Amino acid sequence: MYTIVTGAAGFIGSNLVKALNDRGVKKIIAVDNLTRADKFRNLVDCEIVDYLDKEEFIARLASGQFDGKVKAIFHEGACSDTMETDGRYMMENNFRYSLQLLDWCIAQRVQFLYASSAATYGGSSVFREEREFEAPLNVYGYSKFLFDQIVRQRLPQARGNNSQIVGFRYFNVYGPRESHKGRMASVAFHHYNQFRADHKVKLFEGCDGYAHGEQKRDFVYVGDVAKVNLFFLDHPETSGIFNLGTGRAQSFNELAAANVNSCRALRGETKQSLDELLKQGLIEYVPFPDALRGKYQSFTQADLTKLRKAGYDAPFATVEEGVSEYVQWLKDHV
Repeated sequence: MYTIVTGAAGFIGSNLVKALNDRGVKKIIAVDNLTRADKFRNLVDCEIVDYLDKEEFIARLASGQFDGKVKAIFHEGACSDTMETDGRYMMENNFRYSLQLLDWCIAQRVQFLYASSAATYGGSSVFREEREFEAPLNVYGYSKFLFDQIVRQRLPQARGNNSQIVGFRYFNVYGPRESHKGRMASVAFHHYNQFRADHKVKLFEGCDGYAHGEQKRDFVYVGDVAKVNLFFLDHPETSGIFNLGTGRAQSFNELAAANVNSCRALRGETKQSLDELLKQGLIEYVPFPDALRGKYQSFTQADLTKLRKAGYDAPFATVEEGVSEYVQWLKDHV
């Protein structure tokens, strides 16, 4: 039986392929769009049995070629650009394509684990998997939000058919294999490159009542994201939509300080406090961009009640732990 990963050459998809390999799963079909060919590097150290373009894959799926041959689909492929303004493209790529996979998996009784997003919450101050707290601020968030609504409608049918559907509302994911994302890569990635190039990290000044650099996000390490995905793969009896963050909001100041101190540690230099890093000019603040006003989440923190109730009880890496590991990986790979 095949395991299929869409968006397999992307950030989370390639980490899932590697995590599956690490547990001995190698009969993996990687599905992606390699118009940006440099993404292939994410799969060089991974084992797969085939690669299919996303359009060829959906055509083969519809033709019946994979009927009875698939154990699970990890659907990570999507346009994740929150600044994308082509709504027709976004809805076709993120919503319609996902819907075709969902219906096929229900009919085939194939485990379907897919990427949703914390962008479904938009400007909400409550991050709980309930309709009343969902108010996306951009068409990317809306594409994920709408698919989640369809999933909620299909869940009774799926349960009656013994089909698993699991959606993961990813918060701010960072970690290895994201360099191809360019400006859409994590803040942790950009901090590392800023410090390497300019020996300083830049943060936005305060907004929405927050002091400089004190906007807070739920930053989750990609290694933990892979672990949660595999937990649900091992529990096909559990379905639903779940937040996937740490349940802990940490400031951009903390993220920057962790990055700078991890870079300093590589050179044998001692850890310093935020105040000391600011005094030395190793962290500085820049004006908040007008283009982001009204479209920016100044605070996110996943409510993990539902995830914990489903049985996932492992701890999540703090920013300090995750960034330290990530910086070491970047030193060795970038």
